[in-house]
Amino acid sequence: MVIALGVAANGQPTTEALDTEDAMYDYNRTSRRPHREFGVFSVRDQLDTHDDAFFEDRADAGRRLADRLRPLATLPELIVLGLPRGGVPVASEVAEALGVPLDTFVVRKLGVPGHEELAMGAIASGGVRIINWPIVRQLNVPAEAIERAAQAERIELERRDRAYRGERLMPDLRGRSIIVVDDGLATGASMSAAVAALREHLPALVIAAVPVGSREACALLQQQADACICVTTPEPFRGVGQWYGDFSQTTDDEVRALLDRAALREERRSAERG
Repeated sequence: MVIALGVAANGQPTTEALDTEDAMYDYNRTSRRPHREFGVFSVRDQLDTHDDAFFEDRADAGRRLADRLRPLATLPELIVLGLPRGGVPVASEVAEALGVPLDTFVVRKLGVPGHEELAMGAIASGGVRIINWPIVRQLNVPAEAIERAAQAERIELERRDRAYRGERLMPDLRGRSIIVVDDGLATGASMSAAVAALREHLPALVIAAVPVGSREACALLQQQADACICVTTPEPFRGVGQWYGDFSQTTDDEVRALLDRAALREERRSAERG
């Protein structure tokens, strides 16, 4: 069963449980969409002026994104995952507002040798590897080149996992509803890789959510995730950082502190539940 997201008359998201047949998916198209159209929800064209679309910082952006996501707080086994580094401060606000667990999901793109900006795949937390086979075949990328790229990126992925999570284990995502959050979508490549990698963990639902994104990237993620929620898709876009007053780099220490605080918050919730 998949929870389909729609838009009510007041512009707020609605949910409906639909019986589905899972579609085949690959790196380029990872959606498991309902077999009948229900209107996947995306907040678009609502804040297209510079003043309205401007966020003070990532925390402000996270609070405003959380306002859009509140109706989804009752989704079963919901967890919020932030893409490090910049997505974690946004995700932290979302998780706290929705009263659900927060964690991080590290994704490292595998660049084509000599054209590293072109992704031929990705590796991610939990030992996931996704290969963009159409690109690999088109460019005749040899298997040993893929392996070298994966090994090089795995070093940084493992470093980040250790730095952010410490001794905490990665949560089991099988059957869970996931909201994966970044601070914005420019090309959508990182979020696309994250969605594809998360599918390998067999969740019930993957929702991509960002404060701001290009219309093209949000449209791409609508096809790949079960839903893509963008608070604003301003035109002209000009880049994610243009819509933040403070877009300074998030540090590893800041990510770790936010995750530690969220873990303590979740421990208190568990104690209160008995």
